[in-house]
Amino acid sequence: MKGPLTKILFLFLVVGLAAYEYASLPDVAPLKNNDPETTALMELRDEEHRQSGLIPVRQQIWAPYDAVSEHLKKAIVISEDASFFGHRGIDLYELKEAIRKDLESGQLKRGGSTITMQLARNLYLDPSKNLLRKVREIEIALQLEQALSKQRIFELYLNVVEWGPGIYGAEAAARYHFSKSTLELDPAEAATLAALLPSPRNPQEKILLYRRDLILSRMVQIGHISAAEAERESRRPLFYREPEKIFEPQAEPFPD
Repeated sequence: MKGPLTKILFLFLVVGLAAYEYASLPDVAPLKNNDPETTALMELRDEEHRQSGLIPVRQQIWAPYDAVSEHLKKAIVISEDASFFGHRGIDLYELKEAIRKDLESGQLKRGGSTITMQLARNLYLDPSKNLLRKVREIEIALQLEQALSKQRIFELYLNVVEWGPGIYGAEAAARYHFSKSTLELDPAEAATLAALLPSPRNPQEKILLYRRDLILSRMVQIGHISAAEAERESRRPLFYREPEKIFEPQAEPFPD
């Protein structure tokens, strides 16, 4: 009698924990028609500024999906999640590779996060690397994929991802780094912004240059640009600005 009772109690415990976990997940349905005013990452960065005695400043200008450069969209998919339009929130191959690498190193280093998973983390979670956060990231990513179209998920990502200290979204990033709108970005500029994503606040020039040129070469491989164009673009400085276009980006006001 003791054995079956223990199994029943264990089953109730598992079901109860699963129900609690599901109930604690955020409601992502409003994102279908409403742009988020803030994110967990933005709030974290604001608090870091306050703790350092600084006034938090955000630069973000919302850009609809069709107002974002096709070069930038291609560059991000190529560099961050090549299977984005083919999976349902999780790239099982990349996730398995990430787990294998982490087990080999004994540390949580390789994330294996898709664009949808990155969006889930930016919107709702902290950036700490631990197993529980990764599980919640996957759960929320699955919710996002069920509730939203791929285009909407990508639009949200393009507008909330971090691109420098206090710089959020493609439009603010394009204006800050290149003094132009995101729709005007050329392949080299788009590749540079995509190359910034793994380390947007502390980029190392040599690594950034290597990643930009790698993304340009992949653009050639998928037929997005020609080899001659990639060669020409790779000879340009990372953050070239046309003198007549230099201006300071304008930040949209955010509630405290």
